[in-house]
Amino acid sequence: MSRQLVLDLPFRAALGRDDFLVTPSNAAAVEMIDRYPDWPHYGVVLVGEGGSGKSHLLEVWRQASGARLVAAAALGDEPPDRLLAAGALAIDNAPGDRLDERALFHLLNLARQTGGHVLIASEADPAQWKVALPDLASRLKALAVARLDPPDDALLRGVLVKLFADRQLAVEEPVISYLMLRMPRSLDAARALVAGLDALALAEKAAVTRGLAARVLQQMTEPGLFPEDG
Repeated sequence: MSRQLVLDLPFRAALGRDDFLVTPSNAAAVEMIDRYPDWPHYGVVLVGEGGSGKSHLLEVWRQASGARLVAAAALGDEPPDRLLAAGALAIDNAPGDRLDERALFHLLNLARQTGGHVLIASEADPAQWKVALPDLASRLKALAVARLDPPDDALLRGVLVKLFADRQLAVEEPVISYLMLRMPRSLDAARALVAGLDALALAEKAAVTRGLAARVLQQMTEPGLFPEDG
């Protein structure tokens, strides 16, 4: 049977607060986001492994606060007062490979002095960042930390269901359970797996069955095909 040509068309991933799945593994971080602006400090560091939901929560907070979103690597491109013009700033992928430590230090100082708020997403606790500027290290130690723990079963199952729904794929519960028992315990892996199933189902004009899932799992568990955990 000939395969259908797969076109790489975009699909809409829901990013609203109601679309974020809350389980014990992420409840504390979600509670911190929901408390805004009643935070214990002017800045919060959102810590979690790759694919844990940090970008989703950053977007939820950005919508609630009116914050601008910038990558940590771009902090030195504009003065702090411009970055914090809205009174709130979301920073992704910190510390990154080329963090401008002085820019971040001045930004945090400005937020503290003006009553602004900064939310920083990172895969590492700020105490583990290799920061050379002592004043910045001191500022980072004072920030609140909200952690996203590795996904529990409830979260991983819910994310699989949501990812299939985002792609408008109808998948029965036995297929979800089959995947849960065999896939890497990572949200990035869940995204890669659902994308692979979507592509194969479209190419073969087939439903997402356990047989199709087994084939994709076999292909993607070869070294290097699933994203690394953490």
